[in-house]
Amino acid sequence: MLKLPVYLDYNATTPCDPRVLDIMLPYFTEKFGNAASRNHFFGWQAEEAVKWAREQVAALIHALPEEIVFTSGATEADNLAIKGVFEMYAAKGNHIITVATEHKAVLDTCKHVEKLGADVSFLGVKQDGLLDLEELQSAIRPETILIAVMYANNEIGVLQPIQEISRIAKKHGILFFSDATQAVGKVPVDVIRDGIDLMAFSAHKIYGPKGTGALYVRRKNPRVRLSAQMDGGGHEDGRRSGTLNVPGIVGFGRACEICMNEMEGDNLRIKALRNKLEVALLNIEETQVNGNTGSRLPQVSNISFKYVDDNRLMMGLSKEIAVSSGSACTSASPEPSYVLKAMGIEDGLAHSSLRFGLGKYTSEEEINFTIEQVTGMVKRLREEINNV
Repeated sequence: MLKLPVYLDYNATTPCDPRVLDIMLPYFTEKFGNAASRNHFFGWQAEEAVKWAREQVAALIHALPEEIVFTSGATEADNLAIKGVFEMYAAKGNHIITVATEHKAVLDTCKHVEKLGADVSFLGVKQDGLLDLEELQSAIRPETILIAVMYANNEIGVLQPIQEISRIAKKHGILFFSDATQAVGKVPVDVIRDGIDLMAFSAHKIYGPKGTGALYVRRKNPRVRLSAQMDGGGHEDGRRSGTLNVPGIVGFGRACEICMNEMEGDNLRIKALRNKLEVALLNIEETQVNGNTGSRLPQVSNISFKYVDDNRLMMGLSKEIAVSSGSACTSASPEPSYVLKAMGIEDGLAHSSLRFGLGKYTSEEEINFTIEQVTGMVKRLREEINNV
């Protein structure tokens, strides 16, 4: 039986997997110790739990456990990576290269370090949302210390050519940072194969708890050094002070373990449902999919419905279907998506776009209902315009 409302905003956040919640619960009550308390059983118990979770998180991305720095989420990890590299490598240079379609956590952090003396190049993208590698190559200078390019875009799902970008960075001795919040747990991510030096990701995008994330920091070839952005007790090898969120970290580890075992099977089913939704909605006249459809996440579809305002469309659907017009972090903005504008999509069309984010709990019944409701609502809104 169909249960309303239907949730199709999995890019914004995911529900916690019951198996994740089950393993977390004891760490709120009887296993409540501080992982930094190393002189009694309660602390040892918490420390061991964090150690195991660190191994699970590292295994998902093919890293070493000691290369994982736990944070409060991907936003903090983005800040630590960019600010930490800028400060630590100031003697080498001050130039950072990033992309106009990055998440605000990256863009705003880059704007912050600009005020501190950084020189940041914000590269554009092609019409399909992919970075132009020749433009990247041309932007590199002797003083370039960091290239920051997201693995998968949160609005359109486009997967950037990560391995090619890392090769360019390595050729010039530049560190490569990637915000992989949307990619980890949804597509195979391997920091060694992909040549990534620093990488941010988060638990709540992969059916884990909110408030827990990680920054991968490469330890060799090259060994990446960071200036800490939070000072205190020297936790996380001095890279991020603060009492560890043991329940969240335990849940993060379990979520990563589940992804390792189930991601491939889940993706086949989710992609089939996404394609069914997309094919049906493209049968509506004057619609288009935004972004490269050959290199993208399996669960995302960003579709423009010409002549229809996205806010009116979302409000018309909101009681029964949860979708978005872009990033959750910019949902309060009346402006059209800056990602779509960077791709050259004109304001009117950008203002008529919805992001459909599917997940492992999405059912075919929910997709059938969504197709019916969106098709009907688009038709009604267009008729209203024609009758004015």
